[in-house]
Amino acid sequence: MSDSTPVRAPRHRGIYLLPNLFTTGAMFAGFYAIVASIGGDYSSAAIAVFVAALLDGMDGRVARLTNTQTEFGVQYDSLSDLISFGLAPSLVMYTWSLAALRDYGPTWGKIGWAAAFIYAACAALRLARFNTQVGVIDKRYFQGLASPAAAAVCMSFVWSMDKFGILGAELCFITPVIAVVVGLLMVSRFRYYSFKSLPMGDRVPFLWVLIGVLVLIPFFIDPPRVLFVVFTLYLLSGPVMTLWGRATHRRRRGVA
Repeated sequence: MSDSTPVRAPRHRGIYLLPNLFTTGAMFAGFYAIVASIGGDYSSAAIAVFVAALLDGMDGRVARLTNTQTEFGVQYDSLSDLISFGLAPSLVMYTWSLAALRDYGPTWGKIGWAAAFIYAACAALRLARFNTQVGVIDKRYFQGLASPAAAAVCMSFVWSMDKFGILGAELCFITPVIAVVVGLLMVSRFRYYSFKSLPMGDRVPFLWVLIGVLVLIPFFIDPPRVLFVVFTLYLLSGPVMTLWGRATHRRRRGVA
Protein backbone atom coordinates (compact mmCIF):
# COMPACT_ATOMS: atom_id res chain seq x y z
CA MET A 1 0.00 0.00 0.00
CA SER A 2 1.26 3.47 -0.84
CA ASP A 3 1.28 6.10 1.82
CA SER A 4 -1.18 8.86 1.15
CA THR A 5 0.17 12.41 1.34
CA PRO A 6 -1.62 14.36 4.04
CA VAL A 7 -3.57 17.36 2.81
CA ARG A 8 -2.51 20.61 4.47
CA ALA A 9 -5.07 23.21 5.30
CA PRO A 10 -4.59 26.42 3.27
CA ARG A 11 -2.70 29.17 5.07
CA HIS A 12 -4.67 32.31 5.73
CA ARG A 13 -2.91 35.37 4.41
CA GLY A 14 -2.50 37.91 7.17
CA ILE A 15 -1.34 41.51 7.36
CA TYR A 16 1.53 43.08 9.23
CA LEU A 17 0.40 44.79 12.40
CA LEU A 18 2.98 47.51 13.11
CA PRO A 19 2.93 49.62 9.92
CA ASN A 20 -0.85 49.28 9.62
CA LEU A 21 -1.23 50.53 13.19
CA PHE A 22 0.49 53.77 12.17
CA THR A 23 -1.78 54.00 9.12
CA THR A 24 -4.84 53.43 11.31
CA GLY A 25 -3.61 56.11 13.72
CA ALA A 26 -3.28 58.56 10.83
CA MET A 27 -6.80 57.76 9.67
CA PHE A 28 -8.13 58.18 13.20
CA ALA A 29 -6.46 61.60 13.45
CA GLY A 30 -8.13 62.63 10.19
CA PHE A 31 -11.49 61.38 11.42
CA TYR A 32 -11.01 63.26 14.70
CA ALA A 33 -10.27 66.44 12.74
CA ILE A 34 -13.68 66.13 11.08
CA VAL A 35 -15.44 65.56 14.41
CA ALA A 36 -13.56 68.46 16.06
CA SER A 37 -14.48 70.85 13.25
CA ILE A 38 -18.15 69.91 13.54
CA GLY A 39 -17.89 70.80 17.23
CA GLY A 40 -16.27 74.15 16.39
CA ASP A 41 -12.80 73.30 17.75
CA TYR A 42 -10.88 74.31 14.65
CA SER A 43 -7.41 74.54 16.20
CA SER A 44 -7.66 70.96 17.45
CA ALA A 45 -8.92 69.90 14.02
CA ALA A 46 -5.91 71.48 12.33
CA ILE A 47 -3.48 69.95 14.82
CA ALA A 48 -5.08 66.52 14.26
CA VAL A 49 -4.33 66.75 10.53
CA PHE A 50 -0.68 67.51 11.31
CA VAL A 51 -0.61 64.49 13.63
CA ALA A 52 -2.02 62.43 10.75
CA ALA A 53 0.76 63.72 8.49
CA LEU A 54 3.38 62.73 11.08
CA LEU A 55 1.97 59.21 11.42
CA ASP A 56 1.61 58.92 7.66
CA GLY A 57 5.28 59.68 7.24
CA MET A 58 6.19 56.99 9.76
CA ASP A 59 4.17 54.03 8.48
CA GLY A 60 6.10 53.70 5.23
CA ARG A 61 9.46 54.02 6.96
CA VAL A 62 8.47 51.43 9.57
CA ALA A 63 7.38 49.06 6.80
CA ARG A 64 10.70 49.47 4.98
CA LEU A 65 12.79 49.11 8.14
CA THR A 66 10.96 45.95 9.23
CA ASN A 67 10.64 44.58 5.68
CA THR A 68 6.86 44.40 6.02
CA GLN A 69 5.82 46.15 2.81
CA THR A 70 2.70 44.70 1.22
CA GLU A 71 0.23 45.69 -1.50
CA PHE A 72 -2.47 45.74 1.19
CA GLY A 73 -0.46 48.33 3.11
CA VAL A 74 -0.07 50.50 0.02
CA GLN A 75 -3.80 50.51 -0.70
CA TYR A 76 -4.73 50.99 2.95
CA ASP A 77 -2.34 53.94 3.18
CA SER A 78 -3.97 55.57 0.16
CA LEU A 79 -7.44 55.23 1.67
CA SER A 80 -6.15 56.69 4.93
CA ASP A 81 -4.57 59.60 3.03
CA LEU A 82 -7.86 60.31 1.27
CA ILE A 83 -9.61 60.67 4.62
CA SER A 84 -6.84 62.55 6.47
CA PHE A 85 -5.62 64.85 3.67
CA GLY A 86 -8.63 64.96 1.37
CA LEU A 87 -11.94 64.78 3.21
CA ALA A 88 -10.75 66.12 6.59
CA PRO A 89 -9.20 69.40 5.32
CA SER A 90 -12.12 70.04 2.95
CA LEU A 91 -14.71 69.56 5.71
CA VAL A 92 -12.68 71.60 8.22
CA MET A 93 -12.51 74.49 5.74
CA TYR A 94 -16.20 74.13 4.98
CA THR A 95 -17.40 74.18 8.59
CA TRP A 96 -14.90 76.92 9.53
CA SER A 97 -15.43 79.35 6.67
CA LEU A 98 -17.04 78.12 3.46
CA ALA A 99 -20.43 77.42 5.05
CA ALA A 100 -20.72 81.14 5.88
CA LEU A 101 -21.17 81.88 2.17
CA ARG A 102 -24.78 80.67 2.51
CA ASP A 103 -25.57 83.95 4.24
CA TYR A 104 -24.98 85.75 0.92
CA GLY A 105 -27.50 83.71 -1.03
CA PRO A 106 -28.04 80.22 -2.48
CA THR A 107 -25.50 80.71 -5.28
CA TRP A 108 -22.73 81.69 -2.89
CA GLY A 109 -23.65 78.72 -0.70
CA LYS A 110 -23.16 76.39 -3.65
CA ILE A 111 -19.80 78.01 -4.39
CA GLY A 112 -18.77 77.22 -0.81
CA TRP A 113 -19.47 73.51 -0.89
CA ALA A 114 -18.23 73.26 -4.50
CA ALA A 115 -14.84 74.68 -3.45
CA ALA A 116 -14.62 72.11 -0.65
CA PHE A 117 -15.56 69.33 -3.07
CA ILE A 118 -12.98 70.45 -5.64
CA TYR A 119 -10.27 70.18 -3.01
CA ALA A 120 -11.42 66.69 -1.93
CA ALA A 121 -11.76 65.46 -5.54
CA CYS A 122 -8.31 66.77 -6.47
CA ALA A 123 -6.83 64.98 -3.46
CA ALA A 124 -8.43 61.71 -4.63
CA LEU A 125 -7.16 62.24 -8.18
CA ARG A 126 -3.69 63.08 -6.88
CA LEU A 127 -3.52 59.86 -4.85
CA ALA A 128 -4.82 57.73 -7.75
CA ARG A 129 -2.27 59.23 -10.15
CA PHE A 130 0.55 58.72 -7.64
CA ASN A 131 -0.36 55.02 -7.20
CA THR A 132 -0.26 54.44 -10.96
CA GLN A 133 3.13 56.16 -11.33
CA VAL A 134 5.02 54.33 -8.58
CA GLY A 135 8.28 52.98 -9.99
CA VAL A 136 8.04 55.17 -13.11
CA ILE A 137 8.65 58.75 -11.96
CA ASP A 138 11.81 60.26 -10.48
CA LYS A 139 11.59 59.65 -6.73
CA ARG A 140 13.41 62.90 -6.03
CA TYR A 141 10.35 64.87 -7.14
CA PHE A 142 6.57 64.74 -6.81
CA GLN A 143 4.42 65.51 -9.83
CA GLY A 144 1.95 67.93 -8.30
CA LEU A 145 1.70 69.03 -4.70
CA ALA A 146 1.60 66.05 -2.34
CA SER A 147 -1.69 65.72 -0.45
CA PRO A 148 -0.09 65.96 3.05
CA ALA A 149 1.62 69.22 2.05
CA ALA A 150 -1.63 70.55 0.56
CA ALA A 151 -3.47 69.72 3.78
CA ALA A 152 -0.68 71.39 5.77
CA VAL A 153 -1.10 74.65 3.84
CA CYS A 154 -4.85 74.75 4.42
CA MET A 155 -4.77 73.62 8.06
CA SER A 156 -1.93 75.95 9.06
CA PHE A 157 -4.00 78.79 7.57
CA VAL A 158 -7.06 77.75 9.60
CA TRP A 159 -4.96 77.25 12.74
CA SER A 160 -3.26 80.65 12.41
CA MET A 161 -6.49 82.53 11.88
CA ASP A 162 -8.30 80.70 14.69
CA LYS A 163 -5.44 81.27 17.13
CA PHE A 164 -5.55 85.02 16.59
CA GLY A 165 -9.32 85.23 16.87
CA ILE A 166 -10.11 85.79 13.20
CA LEU A 167 -13.39 84.09 12.35
CA GLY A 168 -13.68 81.97 9.26
CA ALA A 169 -16.83 83.87 8.28
CA GLU A 170 -14.71 87.00 7.88
CA LEU A 171 -12.54 85.18 5.31
CA CYS A 172 -15.30 83.32 3.47
CA PHE A 173 -14.40 84.97 0.16
CA ILE A 174 -10.70 84.10 0.53
CA THR A 175 -11.02 80.49 1.68
CA PRO A 176 -12.62 79.24 -1.60
CA VAL A 177 -9.67 80.63 -3.56
CA ILE A 178 -7.20 78.88 -1.26
CA ALA A 179 -9.12 75.58 -1.43
CA VAL A 180 -9.39 75.60 -5.23
CA VAL A 181 -5.82 76.78 -5.91
CA VAL A 182 -4.29 74.24 -3.51
CA GLY A 183 -6.52 71.52 -4.93
CA LEU A 184 -5.53 72.27 -8.53
CA LEU A 185 -1.85 72.32 -7.60
CA MET A 186 -2.22 68.73 -6.36
CA VAL A 187 -3.23 67.59 -9.87
CA SER A 188 -0.87 69.94 -11.69
CA ARG A 189 2.33 68.92 -13.49
CA PHE A 190 4.52 71.18 -11.38
CA ARG A 191 7.48 69.35 -9.84
CA TYR A 192 7.96 69.47 -6.08
CA TYR A 193 11.09 68.29 -4.32
CA SER A 194 10.26 65.12 -2.34
CA PHE A 195 13.19 65.26 0.16
CA LYS A 196 13.56 61.48 -0.29
CA SER A 197 17.17 61.87 -1.40
CA LEU A 198 18.23 63.49 1.89
CA PRO A 199 20.51 61.31 4.09
CA MET A 200 18.20 59.98 6.81
CA GLY A 201 20.05 56.97 8.16
CA ASP A 202 23.62 57.81 7.15
CA ARG A 203 26.03 59.84 9.23
CA VAL A 204 25.91 63.57 8.58
CA PRO A 205 28.20 66.45 9.61
CA PHE A 206 27.67 67.98 13.05
CA LEU A 207 26.56 71.21 11.35
CA TRP A 208 23.38 69.47 10.22
CA VAL A 209 22.44 68.83 13.84
CA LEU A 210 22.96 72.50 14.70
CA ILE A 211 20.86 73.57 11.72
CA GLY A 212 18.12 71.17 12.81
CA VAL A 213 18.03 72.73 16.29
CA LEU A 214 17.88 76.27 14.86
CA VAL A 215 15.03 75.25 12.56
CA LEU A 216 13.00 73.66 15.37
CA ILE A 217 13.13 76.70 17.67
CA PRO A 218 10.72 78.87 15.58
CA PHE A 219 8.25 75.97 15.45
CA PHE A 220 8.05 75.93 19.25
CA ILE A 221 7.71 79.72 19.46
CA ASP A 222 4.75 80.11 17.04
CA PRO A 223 3.80 76.78 15.41
CA PRO A 224 0.78 77.83 13.31
CA ARG A 225 2.32 80.86 11.62
CA VAL A 226 5.70 79.21 11.08
CA LEU A 227 4.03 76.16 9.56
CA PHE A 228 1.89 78.37 7.35
CA VAL A 229 4.93 80.28 6.07
CA VAL A 230 7.01 77.14 5.53
CA PHE A 231 4.34 75.21 3.64
CA THR A 232 3.27 78.25 1.61
CA LEU A 233 6.86 78.66 0.45
CA TYR A 234 6.92 74.97 -0.42
CA LEU A 235 3.65 75.37 -2.33
CA LEU A 236 5.19 78.20 -4.37
CA SER A 237 8.42 76.28 -4.96
CA GLY A 238 6.77 73.91 -7.44
CA PRO A 239 5.68 76.52 -10.02
CA VAL A 240 8.89 78.50 -9.53
CA MET A 241 11.18 75.45 -10.00
CA THR A 242 9.24 74.15 -12.98
CA LEU A 243 8.99 77.46 -14.82
CA TRP A 244 12.62 78.29 -14.05
CA GLY A 245 13.72 74.91 -15.39
CA ARG A 246 11.72 75.35 -18.58
CA ALA A 247 13.12 78.84 -19.13
CA THR A 248 16.68 77.59 -18.58
CA HIS A 249 16.12 74.71 -21.02
CA ARG A 250 14.80 77.09 -23.68
CA ARG A 251 17.79 79.42 -23.25
CA ARG A 252 20.20 76.49 -23.66
CA ARG A 253 18.40 75.34 -26.80
CA GLY A 254 18.52 78.88 -28.14
CA VAL A 255 22.27 79.12 -27.54
CA ALA A 256 22.88 75.71 -29.12
